[in-house]
Amino acid sequence: MGLITGLLTLPLAPVRGVAWIAGIVAEEAERVQAAESSPQRRLGRLEAALARGELSPDEAAELEAAILEDVLSGREGR
Repeated sequence: MGLITGLLTLPLAPVRGVAWIAGIVAEEAERVQAAESSPQRRLGRLEAALARGELSPDEAAELEAAILEDVLSGREGR
């Protein structure tokens, strides 16, 4: 960015700053969402539900198979 361009667009600096921050926040939100739906986390929640008695062993096996199928087909977290 040249000196003249920098001086002429200086009033837009706050807008560029807000846009940059919004981009960073969006990236972090996507990262957190991906971590929440990771296969490891899904399997952990499944194991916890099984330990609490919320699922039968057969239901847990079916859900585990579905999670593994998602991982193998490349659809993690969908």
